[in-house]
Amino acid sequence: MVCLVSRTGRHLQRYDSLGRRQVVGCIPYRYKVNTDGTLSNDLEILVISSQKCQKMMFPKGGWELDESREEAALRESIEEAGVIGKVESELGKWDFLSKRHGTFYEGYMFPLLVKEELAFWPEQNLRKRTWMNVKEARDVCQHWWMKEALDILVERLASLQQQNISSCL
Repeated sequence: MVCLVSRTGRHLQRYDSLGRRQVVGCIPYRYKVNTDGTLSNDLEILVISSQKCQKMMFPKGGWELDESREEAALRESIEEAGVIGKVESELGKWDFLSKRHGTFYEGYMFPLLVKEELAFWPEQNLRKRTWMNVKEARDVCQHWWMKEALDILVERLASLQQQNISSCL
């Protein structure tokens, strides 16, 4: 069962030793399904619109005191994008300036291999979600640090695919 209400407020919000708000996000991805029902090697990336405008990005939000980074990443993906899946190993940490608040944040990003797309989710009336190929997702994503995380994910998945091919030879 998935809770269909977004967390609100910042009373549980984490901050680093320099006072920067800590945020966590996911890059939801899946492999395209061929017409015969088999999985292809073509990646699809899920992007969402921001709440206030139509700028596109990946789900992200505050990391709270009562959860791990992985739990926060999955929660944000459910709340903002309506997807559930397997949170994989961290892609990295970025320090970035919030244009909206004019303060520095510390952001962590994780891949999320999507297993289920929900018909109803907490922010479905606030955001649009769209599956795209990697190039399209990179082009529309508004945040440089999220683009870097996407590049790391694509490199990681290509390396794993190459290892799997080599081990089969």
